[in-house]
Amino acid sequence: MSRLFSFALLVFATCLISGCQQEIDVELPDVDPVYVVEGTIVEGEAPIVFVGEAVGYFDPVDANSIGQAFLPGALVNLSDGVTEVELDELCTSDLPPELLESAEEILGFPDSVLAALDLCVYTSFDPMWRGTAGVTYALDVTVEDASMQATTTIIPAVSVDSAWFQSPGTLDTLGLMYAQFTDPDTLGNAYRWFAKRINLRPAWDPLAGQVKDADFIAPLGSVTDDAFYNGLSFEFSAFRGVSAGSSAWDDEFGVSPEAGYFKVGDTVVVRLCSIDEPVFQAIRSYETLILSQGSPFAPPANMVTNVEGGIGLWAGYGVWQDTVICQ
Repeated sequence: MSRLFSFALLVFATCLISGCQQEIDVELPDVDPVYVVEGTIVEGEAPIVFVGEAVGYFDPVDANSIGQAFLPGALVNLSDGVTEVELDELCTSDLPPELLESAEEILGFPDSVLAALDLCVYTSFDPMWRGTAGVTYALDVTVEDASMQATTTIIPAVSVDSAWFQSPGTLDTLGLMYAQFTDPDTLGNAYRWFAKRINLRPAWDPLAGQVKDADFIAPLGSVTDDAFYNGLSFEFSAFRGVSAGSSAWDDEFGVSPEAGYFKVGDTVVVRLCSIDEPVFQAIRSYETLILSQGSPFAPPANMVTNVEGGIGLWAGYGVWQDTVICQ
């Protein structure tokens, strides 16, 4: 009886191994394109909207595919509830080299990336269309036969009591940003933290003469709501974030000891932005997926979107801002 069981086990194992070696071709069905809207309107600043097409899971990801993901030719309308404007299309391929640096400041991408890719963005050059606290902005995007809508409100900012640089432990010249903050006694507030180093890189730096950060950067874990600290005063700290596509030596985690830290001598503009609940939920879901790193032990989560008819995020930011000199 035991021999029969052993033989059956051997047959089962052989079939299992053979099955593992068998090549299986799966024909994926054709699906309609899924469009992505990624836009922000910051208090005091022009709206910035990217429109793209979602890339298939098995599709190659390279410079060409990334460039094609930013679609030209969309119709993007913005409304404040009283008036409406059609946003202007701006593509980096239309810009001369001397204007790429200005585009870097607007779009938040390094000029080397902008030179390699053709990125199209939708914005308004009319100074009347700058983000205003307390206003709800509706976005309407049309791409071919698809239509997408989203709304966001610029929540008035809550001031931070104080902000400073500090080196924890034995890090010496490296440290974090710290802040003392008092949350209003009204449940439902949500926030996002940003920082931007505005000093130039020194002569010994491979990127000497460049501004350290082209735009404000949010580190992972940048959003929070007041579910656990409503009405309380407390102290918090924040690491330095890394901009998308950065090739700077001090942004390489695992290589540079400065990655994720601010440094003595940095001049840093910090922002605590108030955001509405849908924006908080969307960004938190995105950061949760990034932080999970595909871990099988991480709780399952889906990407949350506030865009109807597509996916993505349309976010309004009310801004408190200050400058911290790291010393």
